Amino acid sequence: MNKYLSILFVLISYSSTAQVQDSIVLSFSEYLGYVKKFHPIAKQAELTLQIGQANLMKARGGFDPKVEVDNDRKKFKNIEYFDQLNATFKIPTWYGIELKGNFEQNTGDFLNPQSFVPDDGLYSAGISASLGQGLFINERMADLKKAKFFREQTTADREILINQILFDASLAYFNWLQAYNETQIYKQFLENARIRFNGVKRSAENGDKAPIDSVEAGITVKNRTLGLEQAKVKLMKASLKLSTFLWLNDNIPVELQPNVIPDEFIEDNIDDVLEISGLPLTDFVLENHPKLRSLGFKYDGLEVDKRLKANKLLPKIDVQYNFLTETADIARSFNTNQYKGGFSIAFPLFLRKERGDLRLAKFKLQDLQFEIDNAKISIQNKVLAIYRELESFETQNQLIDDIVTDYTTMLSAEERKFSFGESSLFLINSREKSLIDSQLKAIELQNKYLKAKAKLFNSLSRDLENL
Repeated sequence: MNKYLSILFVLISYSSTAQVQDSIVLSFSEYLGYVKKFHPIAKQAELTLQIGQANLMKARGGFDPKVEVDNDRKKFKNIEYFDQLNATFKIPTWYGIELKGNFEQNTGDFLNPQSFVPDDGLYSAGISASLGQGLFINERMADLKKAKFFREQTTADREILINQILFDASLAYFNWLQAYNETQIYKQFLENARIRFNGVKRSAENGDKAPIDSVEAGITVKNRTLGLEQAKVKLMKASLKLSTFLWLNDNIPVELQPNVIPDEFIEDNIDDVLEISGLPLTDFVLENHPKLRSLGFKYDGLEVDKRLKANKLLPKIDVQYNFLTETADIARSFNTNQYKGGFSIAFPLFLRKERGDLRLAKFKLQDLQFEIDNAKISIQNKVLAIYRELESFETQNQLIDDIVTDYTTMLSAEERKFSFGESSLFLINSREKSLIDSQLKAIELQNKYLKAKAKLFNSLSRDLENL
């Protein structure tokens, strides 16, 4: 953590003098550490877990015990028409059964006869149950089951969101590295062109070279200067793009300073940073992919919803039975001959709504199954293609390295011949241009290779545990 804060301090600090500061390398692992810890999208991904937990808490609330108190009173012209008190304590259970305790006390001159109770009130304890709809699955049971699946789904979705922001940030870093390396190349060859121009100019002044050679050398300096300016613009844009991924803890964006440079030896540790080292294709387990796990939990939730819709085809049969007593403190006072009970039955004749809901639930499951099947083959083929691409890039990198080495050898030989007067400035510029083009191509190929590594990381949708 101290390492992060020290680098971030350098990123946002400004020098109070005109002295050029030493360059500071922002490593790939440190950079991704900032992104994962401070970027708003990464924080937003963490909210998905909290949303899943909050949704589960809400669903569990359907099984919370409940106290209900109902008091109804009417008094007019000194006549107490009625004073009715009804207090109930309910305990919902997992299946369609509810335990209930009740106290009822009613007084008044105009009570409904069925409301007459003893002066000290009447106690009851009993049970209500759904024997048709709602016995093995009901709304609160379904909500709780779906909330548990949704919580697991949010865990997988969080991995996908974190992985995507780290992938986007990685691409920005690789583009920044490419622009930086291209700038360094143009700086190097601009310096070489200036040295060559000064030498040719002195030789022309001494009569050893034709004046037109100094003009050609000057054109080369201008071309190299133009190339450098264009590279600087590209580096500036890449730096600004990279800065969009750098934030402080208080949602404060960070501007990348000019003295901060990328890690030029990123290929040595990129596999360890992206945690794809030692992952052959044979170890890839498709079922563990977060995308498929997320869709699987979504499918489980829809399966619960289908069961609930199927349960709606059953008739509603609600029964209740309550023991009655005046003395609830005496357990033996509850007598089966003193009770309050009943039942209700309801059953739609055509069940068109219920059958329609069930059919829609089945269609949703079928639609999601198609999506899962498509996701499986897409992920599998994408991962396979990236592994093959990486194998090709290893060969391409070796070839471009050999090409750069050969062009370097040819340029050195041409410069040696030029020093002996056996070559021309035109040939040197031609050799040098070929070398520049090959080095730029090598940098571009490195960028594609690094992006292929990041695409493998993205296709696996893995989170980084070691940042």
